[in-house]
Amino acid sequence: MAPIDSDDNTTAGAGEELRAGRRKAARYVVPVAVMGVAAATIGLVPALADSGDPDLPKVTAEQLIEKIAKSDVQQLSGTVRINTDLGLPDLGGLESGLMSGMSGGPGSGGDHEGSAADPSAKLTELVSGSHTLRVAADGPDRQKLSLLENAAEYSLIHNGKDVWGYDSRSNEVYHSTAADGAGRPEKDVPGQDVPATPKDFADQALKAVDDTTSVTVGGTAQVAGRDAYRLVVEPKQDGSTVGAITVAVDAETGTPLKFTLTPASGGAAVVDVGFTKVSFAKPDASTFDFTPPEGAKVTEADEAGRRAGAPEHGRGAEGGLAKGMNGLEVIGEGWNSIAAFDTGAQGGLPTDSAGDLGGLGGLGGFLGSFGDQVKGDFGSGTVFKTRLVNALITDDGKVYAGAVTKDALVKAADAAK
Repeated sequence: MAPIDSDDNTTAGAGEELRAGRRKAARYVVPVAVMGVAAATIGLVPALADSGDPDLPKVTAEQLIEKIAKSDVQQLSGTVRINTDLGLPDLGGLESGLMSGMSGGPGSGGDHEGSAADPSAKLTELVSGSHTLRVAADGPDRQKLSLLENAAEYSLIHNGKDVWGYDSRSNEVYHSTAADGAGRPEKDVPGQDVPATPKDFADQALKAVDDTTSVTVGGTAQVAGRDAYRLVVEPKQDGSTVGAITVAVDAETGTPLKFTLTPASGGAAVVDVGFTKVSFAKPDASTFDFTPPEGAKVTEADEAGRRAGAPEHGRGAEGGLAKGMNGLEVIGEGWNSIAAFDTGAQGGLPTDSAGDLGGLGGLGGFLGSFGDQVKGDFGSGTVFKTRLVNALITDDGKVYAGAVTKDALVKAADAAK
């Protein structure tokens, strides 16, 4: 994240970054990347930290955001607990297959395609439920993330030019090569854009700033045995499904230790990600060593891309989603931003491969039973709701989606008619 200036020109250069961030987030209607739409507009309202435990020096919200921006932690290790509750209906496991299909991973074709160790499919599991992760980093060339499962483990390791994914349950390995062997390979590794740590989520929330949001310091806390400030982010606009975002910021290093997003409807957090253990000491070099186990099936990234008919590194998923998005635009601003596009499919949710919306295929009619039927000046359609992201699919094939209420979607569709 770029440093945030502390003078009155804080928002001067944010427009292009905000629009670019919205366009990228809008490509993914459900559900992880839409977090960027939900929390990508932050304004600065200086406020003094309340007294609390621990007793830390008072800071303003602007100073605390600057502290996050300037944080340059290169080495850490720890355990992260992530809980996600979007309020999605129980589809009996179908949602996993759907997400895998979108990502171009296992399930997008036959069993002969893809790899169980492909990060673009595996890390989509983080969009729901509770998960425990082990993370480690040693500079820009070495990172490791391990997803702990019942009697199994999935690891994603970046060491120099090599990136390895290993699924112990299937004994499968996925291997790709970073473009230049330097820096975190977000653009080279499928799945790397899936947020997994408090910093990942906080960076998404603080990428751009404007005046649609109130940001204050809400006291102090202790997270994983570390003293921290609590940065509280709340929308000023009506109509957003986001209630508040709270980021616990390490008082010494400026590293986000915990990220919590609560919905406007109340109840449990939609996203709650935090360290339960953390150390800023240099991890042992062996942490990042990896050799495929004997007998493991190894899939090379370029080979997997050729089999799936997609570009190298399995990036064909975006093309699959984008094929039905004609004239993508963003309606509104700030927390009330709505992504709008035309699928070209008449009759609402497509039910055959010819009108396949992002890989839904024959699931369209089935999923339609979970939506609310609505009518307006635009005609009629179906609204699909989660505790954070809602989407309206009209009967003439248009889609309106965002972290806004059902009424806001209908109003946007009426205005666009």
